[in-house]
Amino acid sequence: MRRPVLFAVDGDAAGLRAVEGELLERYARDYEVVCLASAKEAGTRLGAFAEDGTPVALVLAATVLAGGAGPELLADARHLHPHAKRALLIGWGEWGDSATGDAISEATVHGHIDHYVVRPLAPPDEAFHQSISSFLLEWAEDQRVAPHAVHVVGDAWAGRGYELRSVLERCAYPHRFSLADSPEGAALLADVTPNRPLPVVVMPDGTAFTDPSDLELSRATGSPPADEEDQFDVLIVGAGPAGLSAAVYAASEGLRTLVVDKGGIGGQASSSAQIRNFLGFPRGISGSRLAQQAHEQAWVLGARFAFMQAVTELVRDGDGLLLRLSEGGEVRAHTVVLATGASYRRLDVPSLESLNGAGVFYGGTSSEAPAMAGRDVYVLGGSNSAGQAALHLAHYARRVTLVVRAPSLAARMSHYLVRQIGSTSNIDVELETEIVGGGGDRGWLDHLVLRSRATQVDETVPADGLFLMIGADPLTGWLPAGVSRDERGFLLTGADLPGNAWPLARPPFPLETSMPRVLAVGDVRHGSVKRVGAAVGEGSIAIQLVHRVLALDGLEPWNAEPEASGEAAAV
Repeated sequence: MRRPVLFAVDGDAAGLRAVEGELLERYARDYEVVCLASAKEAGTRLGAFAEDGTPVALVLAATVLAGGAGPELLADARHLHPHAKRALLIGWGEWGDSATGDAISEATVHGHIDHYVVRPLAPPDEAFHQSISSFLLEWAEDQRVAPHAVHVVGDAWAGRGYELRSVLERCAYPHRFSLADSPEGAALLADVTPNRPLPVVVMPDGTAFTDPSDLELSRATGSPPADEEDQFDVLIVGAGPAGLSAAVYAASEGLRTLVVDKGGIGGQASSSAQIRNFLGFPRGISGSRLAQQAHEQAWVLGARFAFMQAVTELVRDGDGLLLRLSEGGEVRAHTVVLATGASYRRLDVPSLESLNGAGVFYGGTSSEAPAMAGRDVYVLGGSNSAGQAALHLAHYARRVTLVVRAPSLAARMSHYLVRQIGSTSNIDVELETEIVGGGGDRGWLDHLVLRSRATQVDETVPADGLFLMIGADPLTGWLPAGVSRDERGFLLTGADLPGNAWPLARPPFPLETSMPRVLAVGDVRHGSVKRVGAAVGEGSIAIQLVHRVLALDGLEPWNAEPEASGEAAAV
């Protein structure tokens, strides 16, 4: 296969020379660099690459080109090479020009570009290369060609093979799946011990495992087991955005911190293909990448993690709190922060449940989207995560249909997502519609049954994939009965607690549950704002409240020993 192409088109001769020089100097060994001055010629070359199957990793186009506009060329590139990253080329200082800003905003809203890149100045321009390398990393991970990807080989898309992919997805670990009888699967199996039972997991260093347990797989990818220490200032249950934020702030402030999660990192946020409204990430960031970086940040600061373990019991133990873990062992803590989030609700259609992992997927699209190339895909849900999933799938699928029970997308979805969906030509929206049936005769989804809520008329439609994001239920069933909840099971905190639920003379702190020194943050908390930014904010606030609780109750933090610091851990 030919090397992937880095493609640039710019009518400014000096600007094009600068771009070409930087691309050739840094990337020519691994990529083919094509730089052109004409939009017409660029369109012809992109069409030729699409016809002969040459992969295009990145397309850069100047804002205005002779013979055609840059955003229009990038829109065409999206259809010819849906996997390619696309960016507008602008000159230094042009971000202050309103026309340039409008062009970038409109192109982003319409899904024509991923972001913009400033033309390089004097070589080497490391700011330029930071943008380019970030695009290329995203492209490699999207295509499952990153060298650190884990390979799963199974005899079917569903079953244990799908469960292993789900574990890797929850750990935010790049991975790809191959059927054993495919050329790639056969090649992978030929390199490991012959006649292994399936599924087989092949690590980036070539180490192979036969049907590892979830905990074994988590450890093999670098996720640590439970720490030998059993006393902590803060024990955080849940490693979604709220829990990771709490871990970063707790560890940075010298509190001995342990995070426990029965899955991996990121929670439901890890299923978001692109979060564009999170502060400080103008290009947007995937939920899995945000989780990876937050996990690394907390770990470097000294937080400890125990993945693939659930907290099965929480009880008061003298002047502390005792938590028992599913894999054995007990942990004591001065304070507990509950960040368990919520789990996706099931559709409860038996014929579709039997195809879970074989065309029917709950949650994120990151690992399954490439397999939807050229297919007809449906997304059920009306929240931000559903909108983000539809937009991500639209890069691969022939057509995406967003099925929504509500009469309007605006009821639960951010305005910027509603605009993007309305501007994406291969996304349809079916409002006031439900999915009531479906199935597939060959072990993979091939049709769905849609029902209009207005007319109650059913329609059977061909479908190759279904992604379900239909709300969530709080993960609070394991908590003691005395921890107050609302009618849906979300945890009551602070001023929302019933008067008879709080046992102490002092009033509860704002995020404190009815169990003193146990706080709740993020989606699991009654009244919380279901946004990543809100969850991160609550996680940081919780640690300020932990300090106040410790001081008020006369408890001294167990300050981390030097060998427990992030620097020592890294060594």
